[in-house]
Amino acid sequence: MSRVIDDVAAAVNHLFGFPETMEKLVFHSRSNPEANENKGVGSSPVDILDSPKEYIFYMDVPGLSKSDIQVTVEDEKTLVIRSNGKRKREDGEEEGCKYIRLERRVPQKVLRKFRLPENANVSAITAKCEHGVLTLVVEKLPPPPKSKTVEVAIS
Repeated sequence: MSRVIDDVAAAVNHLFGFPETMEKLVFHSRSNPEANENKGVGSSPVDILDSPKEYIFYMDVPGLSKSDIQVTVEDEKTLVIRSNGKRKREDGEEEGCKYIRLERRVPQKVLRKFRLPENANVSAITAKCEHGVLTLVVEKLPPPPKSKTVEVAIS
């Protein structure tokens, strides 16, 4: 099955012209062999923008506050987003109040992992959670200086 997913990822990469680093960033979580350990965990969709100076992640987290979400970097290059998925219900102000209908879903637990490209600066990651959207900004490292050839005269 993982081979099929890798083939699909390669086809999408070719079709849309994703650079190799974007393919790894986008498709890592789908072809992850650790996916079985995450059963029962919601997979919230994430949009990833590759700009010249940074990678920007947008993730909908309705009903969660910033204190409900944890963002970490593991193994030097793996961005991890977690949530326990709990929401407090508003209690009635007066004694004897009870809900007669509960339709809003409690958010699922969230666990998403992304392998960051080599040019990601893991020391410069910022996060904000506003209006139900988690935004992560991962700055890019400057490109390595190009090596220059120096001709040495032989005496």
